[in-house]
Formats: sequence, C-alpha cells, structure tokens
Amino acid sequence: DDRFGRRVVTFSCCRMPPSHELDHQRLLEYLKYTLDQYVENDYTIVYFHYGLNSRNKPSLGWLQSAYKEFDRKDRDLTVWPRLVLNSRLKSSHLSLPKYWDHRYKKNLKALYVVHPTSFIKVLWNIFKPLISHKFGKKVTYFNYLSELHEHLKYDQLIIPPEVLRYDEKLQSLHEGRTPPPTKTPPPRPPLPTQQFGVSLQYLKDKNQGELIPPVLRFTVTYLREKGLRTEGLFRRSASVQTVREIQRLYNQGKPVNFDDYGDIHIPAVILKTFLRELPQPLLTFQAYEQILGITCVESSLRVTCCRQILRSLPEHNYVVLRYLMGFLHAVSQESIFNKMNSSNLACVFGLNLVWPSQGSSSLSALVPLNLFTELLIEYYEKIFSAPEASGEHSLAPQKQGSRAAPLQEAVPRTPATGLTTPTLPPSPLTVARKRL
Repeated sequence: DDRFGRRVVTFSCCRMPPSHELDHQRLLEYLKYTLDQYVENDYTIVYFHYGLNSRNKPSLGWLQSAYKEFDRKDRDLTVWPRLVLNSRLKSSHLSLPKYWDHRYKKNLKALYVVHPTSFIKVLWNIFKPLISHKFGKKVTYFNYLSELHEHLKYDQLIIPPEVLRYDEKLQSLHEGRTPPPTKTPPPRPPLPTQQFGVSLQYLKDKNQGELIPPVLRFTVTYLREKGLRTEGLFRRSASVQTVREIQRLYNQGKPVNFDDYGDIHIPAVILKTFLRELPQPLLTFQAYEQILGITCVESSLRVTCCRQILRSLPEHNYVVLRYLMGFLHAVSQESIFNKMNSSNLACVFGLNLVWPSQGSSSLSALVPLNLFTELLIEYYEKIFSAPEASGEHSLAPQKQGSRAAPLQEAVPRTPATGLTTPTLPPSPLTVARKRL
C-alpha cells in the first residue's frame, strides 16, 4: 500500500516482449484481471518507463488512429493506457471501452511515472487538451526512484533489477545535482491509545485484556445494526482524508460517531484498513504457505483442511478471526439485498487477512487466498464449531494455558460506550450455494 493505505499496482516496460511476440489480447485480459482486484477501492499505479524502446514503442500515427476508435465518454480513461502502457495495448485498444469503465478512472488516485523520457512528455502535451484537469492532476513524474519514498512504502515495491541499475546510472551521472537523501528518523513508539498499526497483543494490553480490538468491535457493531443490507458493502471506497481523520481520532483515544459522516461505507473501509495495517496479518505469516495449498485439496476435504490450518493460529488471532468471520457470514446471509455473497466478500478480504512476510502476494496466490477466505465465510459454523460438535479430535488453536472463554464472554459490554457485544450469526448453517 502507499502512504494513504491505497493499493499499489506496478507496470514495468522492461518486462514487455517485442510487439511481434506479444499476444495483446492476453495482455489486456491480464491487466483487466489485475486491476479488477483493486478498482473497487482507491488505488495507485506506478509506471516504470525504462525499457520502452523501438522494438515495443508505438508510432504516433498508431496513437492518433487508435484514439479515434474510442467513445467520447471514455477519453480520460483511455488516454492513460495510451500514454502509459503504450504499444502493449496497440492491437487491442478497440476492445478497451467495454473493460475500462467508470471505476478505473474514478478510483485511480495517483499515477506515478518513473524515469520519464521526452517521448512520454511529448505525448502528454499532445493529448493534454483532451484530458480533464482533474485527471491530469493525478499524474506525477519522478526522475529517480528515491523520490517515491515520500509517497510509497518503497521497500514493499517489486522493482526489476534493470530499473534499479538504470536508476543507479542516472544518479551517478547527475551526482551533485540531486540533494542528499534525508535521514529517516527512528520510529516513534505507539501512543497508549494507538489503534492502527499495532499488534493484537498491544491492543489487548491497552484495553484491559479485551481480545476483540475496539476498532473492529465498533465497526462490526455499527454495520450489523445499520449496514447488513447495504448494496455493495465493502466494495465501495471512501475519501482518504476522511479515513485518515477517523484513524487519527481512534489513535488519540477520541470517540468516533459514524452517523456524523452520513456514509455507511466509511466504517466498512475503516474495518478493512484496520486489518491491512496490522504488523502481522490476522492469519499470520506462518500460515501463508499452508493456505496457498488449499486448491490442491480435494473439494470434500477442504473444510477439514481449513480447521487444521486454524489449529496453528495463536489463540488471540483465532478468537478475533472467529469474530470477524461470524460477522462476514451474517453479511453473506443478506446477499439477496447487499449483493455480497461469500465469494464476493472473499475477493475483498482475502488480501487483508494474510500476506507473505516478504514482498506482496503474487497474482497466482489470489485464487487460493480468496478460496480459503470464502470457505471460512461460507462454512463458518462448521469450521469454527466446537470439536465435539464436529466429531473431530481437538482442533483448538495451539496456545499456552487454557483455551479462551467463548466469544460472548471474551467481549464484555463496554461501559464507556454502552455498546453491547454483537451476537454471532444464527444457526444452522444454510446449505452451500455452490460446491467449492
């Protein structure tokens, strides 16, 4: 994510093959599949221009003729792939309008062009009269990779070695003209009331031993009461400024009243942001590889496999996960109204529940991560039921000491807020809508 909690998508020209070797239709489908994972929420694109050459660069004549094929209403959003993705989309631009809809433009909050050349800047000037001022403000040029530090979590970016070497060459050629890198100050210790970006254990210690983090409990309670039937719940974005304001209030220990914001999607975004900013994912780094193997398990054994994987979780993580999945299961039960069945919810929450300890999840990891999350939501009661109820040997999470009290006991009523503990979804489990 970038500094504002927005997902980051990178595109590297140096990885593109020559035009005559490229299946443009497959590239278009790949780009669409990748972006579709993120365009429902705010996102950022980082475009590494280095590597675009005469073998894969489109002609100005082609750009001019391709432009005429687009519908007027798609101008702003089709200028971007022409300027940025260039020749990789040449032969398939005719089919872009049916893919590049309103979401791609609206929720793209920043487009960072790294190592721009005169070619890119000339193209931008040619098409500038046709580009809205609002969209134009999203584009930023960076001459050096070091300039990304201010906007992104640089160490999380996957940058091709060719781009790194090119940047080093540029730095050496212009040595003395670029300011020395500023020293990063040591990280501040978290506030006693900090809620975002701290561990579950820290939250437990600062909240009188309560297992369910306050932000999670408040957002779930609010959404249970007022948002279960909201169409597109968890699929809509919210203002970055609003999200940061609410985070600041929570971190300072101040009360937050979601009614004041008049948007049911804001607490939904806050919930996802809280999960995404945990230092370690709720499902833990250790379980990541196990989860990736879920697609290799026979369909009839996948629920049992999920239970086995959850055995490795620390008890605190297990209790919080059970609480969250109970809520998401309740959301899925209202899918006739909110259009968010277990599969749709899994697409939203999969990457917010688990990620690798190094780098980010690959495209191939999305399928097993989403499938595992879908199983947890769809078969919630079976997966999180007591061992006696399922007829299995103890599948309790590994821990020291005794098992935690049931969820209802682990989340007491909070006198300061008067919020009661949300009840778990009703039983019994409905028949699965499809075979996973």
